[in-house]
Amino acid sequence: MKTKIIAASFITLSSLLPLKASAQSITGLYVFGDSLSDTGNTFNLTGGLVNPATAIPPSPPNNPAGYYQGRFSNGEIWVDRVGQQLGLTSTPITSLFPTLDFTKQPSIPFPTQGLNFAIGGANSGEENAIVPNLGLPGVLQQVSLFQALLQANQQSLDPNALYAVSGGSNDFLFPKPSVDPTKPKPYENIAQSVSTLAAMGAKNILVFNLADLGTIPAATLNGRNPTELTQATQEFNSNLAKSLDAIRKNQKANIIEIDIFSLVNRVKQNPSEFGFTNVTDACLAQFPICNNDQSEYFFWDAFHPTTAGQKLVADAVLAATTPESPTTIGLLALGALGAVNSISRLKKKSVLNIMSKVTNK
Repeated sequence: MKTKIIAASFITLSSLLPLKASAQSITGLYVFGDSLSDTGNTFNLTGGLVNPATAIPPSPPNNPAGYYQGRFSNGEIWVDRVGQQLGLTSTPITSLFPTLDFTKQPSIPFPTQGLNFAIGGANSGEENAIVPNLGLPGVLQQVSLFQALLQANQQSLDPNALYAVSGGSNDFLFPKPSVDPTKPKPYENIAQSVSTLAAMGAKNILVFNLADLGTIPAATLNGRNPTELTQATQEFNSNLAKSLDAIRKNQKANIIEIDIFSLVNRVKQNPSEFGFTNVTDACLAQFPICNNDQSEYFFWDAFHPTTAGQKLVADAVLAATTPESPTTIGLLALGALGAVNSISRLKKKSVLNIMSKVTNK
């Protein structure tokens, strides 16, 4: 019960009514994002099936310091946990299309339980901040690829599935030397991704805001300015929340905002409440010291949470998608009342980064 109480406080509802989504009615899980949600796409695209030790993220067999099966963490991430609870398997898109070229293989059987398009390093709109030379899609491009895949298979979007969108941190943590002022801003890309899904017929859309990028271990590495990152985070989250409100008014979609910003801040302020003893350092930076107590660390590397941190994200998502419990409904309603006109956010993943960058190699 404590987990649900904590998780419920990080959810902002689109209304005070029970969510349209429920564990019984959700028929698929579709994910668009970056390393926070990547269950193996970047790993596959960078040769992980051939040489897991040099892929991104590096996942050497039997190495306690390696990443877990292509995830940017030391274990399962929120997508895995939520899928298990809902009885759904969200297939990594690269398991079907190793090159992400749908036009060459348009007739591959379409998974019925969902797809995961999330790619570590994805920018909010186009391209990839970590692997810039492979033509990997940003979050908005992932949504466009989903549209193309549906068209290629002559299928329509499943309105009873759950759709998740996260991203934006890579735009700030790995900024380009010059930014085109005519290009959409990161929050606009995420909002457009949500709007596009709603226009396609998605009824239940999860949206994650950003954790405070100025407080993650990477904030002081490679010349980054923590103060500027915190300001960028706050502006992104505030503008995203306003944009999502506008989408609600114009499109019939149940937008469920997960407030990652508040979640991570609360963990940092009260680590023992969540079972952590270290919420400032990256576990990998202290190997092998942290090897025996990885679950007590919130950060696995300088950017990403441990699987214990990812579980908190999963708990928040599950609280939003299982309103059957009267207690949960009441808690969510109270959370919504307290969050009126506040920034409704969700966690986007604290960006992805290859191990070499994480350890400043």
